[in-house]
Amino acid sequence: MSFRDALADAAARVAAELDALLPLAGTPEDQVVEAMRYACLNGGKRMRPFFVIETARLFGVDGRSALRAAAAVEMLHCYSLVHDDLPAMDDDDLRRGQPTVHRRFDEATAILAGDALLTQAFAVVADPDVHADPAVRCELVARLAKAAGARGMVGGQMLDLLAEHRDLDIAAITRLQRMKTGCLIAFSCEAGAILGKAAPRLRQALAAYAHDVGLAFQIADDLLDVESTAAATGKAVAKDAARGKASFVAVLGVERARAQAGLLVEQACAHLEPFEGRAALLEAAARFVVERSA
Repeated sequence: MSFRDALADAAARVAAELDALLPLAGTPEDQVVEAMRYACLNGGKRMRPFFVIETARLFGVDGRSALRAAAAVEMLHCYSLVHDDLPAMDDDDLRRGQPTVHRRFDEATAILAGDALLTQAFAVVADPDVHADPAVRCELVARLAKAAGARGMVGGQMLDLLAEHRDLDIAAITRLQRMKTGCLIAFSCEAGAILGKAAPRLRQALAAYAHDVGLAFQIADDLLDVESTAAATGKAVAKDAARGKASFVAVLGVERARAQAGLLVEQACAHLEPFEGRAALLEAAARFVVERSA
């Protein structure tokens, strides 16, 4: 299977799983569930779930277990997008070519939908359907909490907000983006190894791969913000410059940023050597990260 076919297949299966995990019950509180479904079932590349599924495959993990964990990661990612789009955060009106959740519903519903997606993600990874071994489930919960919390994604968003009023050097930008974007990508790659009870050296290889892919992903996003259009990306562009935010492109320039992304991709692929050719789709995913147009 080619990478694009594998990505599309993973996206379709994750969408079906999310649909099943977020049913409507015909009760008054269904408005928040409708908003959760809108946030999760409105497209997206599903890169993070793909990383869960593909790394789990390397260790022979049951496909059903990997799919459940992948759906949980996507719930958490979508929660972060809902909250990032709020007027108090990035104040965006468009996501994936559609009105953002607070525009489609209202701000209060969007906040509640994000809260519910976050908590539901932990309910999913804690369920025995993800893995029969409670120690594995506990590790997934702990690692996901660390990736999502104040020293991970949430902390990165705090730094991103502060960056509107500060000049950041390349080291500070790298730390910001490693927390805001990289931590959840790192968990997505690590989850498959946790499910498969992988050897430490293989977990370390995937962690190193995820570190470089996460930074390359963010540099590619910064390039799209400068070079692409809202029609192509499905969201507003040129936001960082308008708000005076430091970014990889602002500090390095377009050409140096693109070169750095390419270097990170090559490093990421080199980290996969211990898998002896079995991780070709992960190599292709790393290259896709910097070649994508949206």
